[in-house]
Amino acid sequence: MKFGGTSVQDAEAFLRVASIVAGEGENAPVVVTSAMSKVTDALLNAFETAKRGEVENAILSLEPHFERHRAVSRELTNEAQQKLFEVELKFAEQELGDLLMRVSRRSLPLSMLKDAIVSYGEQLSSRLLAEVFKAKDLNARQMDSRRLIVTDDEYGSAAPIWDETEKLIKLELHNLINDGEIPVLGGFIAASRGGETTVLGRGGSDYSAALVGAALRAREIQIWTDVTGVLTCDPRICPEAKTLKTLSYEEAA
Repeated sequence: MKFGGTSVQDAEAFLRVASIVAGEGENAPVVVTSAMSKVTDALLNAFETAKRGEVENAILSLEPHFERHRAVSRELTNEAQQKLFEVELKFAEQELGDLLMRVSRRSLPLSMLKDAIVSYGEQLSSRLLAEVFKAKDLNARQMDSRRLIVTDDEYGSAAPIWDETEKLIKLELHNLINDGEIPVLGGFIAASRGGETTVLGRGGSDYSAALVGAALRAREIQIWTDVTGVLTCDPRICPEAKTLKTLSYEEAA
């Protein structure tokens, strides 16, 4: 079950996801989530700001988005969980500060730093979603996608190495699922064979869900979004556009 950014944009949305996943409990779900809406863009903008040497402004620009995560945590999890998540959030802030400083100094290849920075959206949303699930009595566990999906080192749009990815997903997730746990993964992010963070490109969370579903021989992959499905035309251009009930892979492509 993959949930897009607007599906985890605020506390109400997180709650809705928890309710949807709870309804699929007997089907042994695996959950893949995007970053909270607008967070990926904010991280990319911070990267560009740091590239111009404005590190402090880059770090400050992310604070409202950290606060959005805190707000969800405060509203939907208990005090112990909030303290734990706050520690993780502070750690993420420090690491991002260090990465943005490296961007301004060009101390590592910029493409590598960009992937590392943008990965924090999914890292934080998957962590938070797992905590919300637990608060709602779902037996969830966050799994780091970078330990599951192996790619080449084509930063920005890495290609998965399927044989290795398939083995790791089976190894890491099969036992959890058999024990009744719900794995929660950040989509879009992966790691190279050398262990460096990579991303699968925009729209990569759907790709992550497809890779996990294929490796586990899942019965189905569900892509949850805030639109009604695939339409006959862009409804902003053609208001009378209709939702298509069925669509072949060839037509979709």
